[in-house]
Amino acid sequence: MNAHPEISAAECFIERVGLSIESDGLTRIAGRMLGFMVLNGGPVSFSELAERLQVSRASVCTNARILSSLGVVERVSRPGDRQDYYQLAEKPYARLIGGYLERKRQMRAIVQDALTALPADVDPAQRQRLEEMAMFYQVATVHLERLVAEMDASSEAAGGMPHQT
Repeated sequence: MNAHPEISAAECFIERVGLSIESDGLTRIAGRMLGFMVLNGGPVSFSELAERLQVSRASVCTNARILSSLGVVERVSRPGDRQDYYQLAEKPYARLIGGYLERKRQMRAIVQDALTALPADVDPAQRQRLEEMAMFYQVATVHLERLVAEMDASSEAAGGMPHQT
């Protein structure tokens, strides 16, 4: 799968994760950082991330905040060291899905509020579009809730703790 033999399998993985994450609307650097963290676990300093990924420390800082806000990585400290370190969070994928689920729940509530507030004489086409949107978010949240439950069951079977959404 590696078209460039001079690039290691690890580097190829990191780059491909970067491209994939970028297609999801995040930055390529955030994806590369995630790929690096998956392979290396952590904790890893900003300096090491910047050096290994050949990006600026400012870019590492910005993208670490993005990944942290998604629950994928977490900041840790080392006694006697003033640098910031990041590591892959516990159950990062369940956290990612949990965050996505929460955003879909919020959107479902927004659409439902809009439907409730529609006047009786609203354009039927407008009502239909909102109802279709409401159905989409209803179905999406049901399936995401099932996914989270399945991930929890798999985690518990492996000896882990369930994810809180």
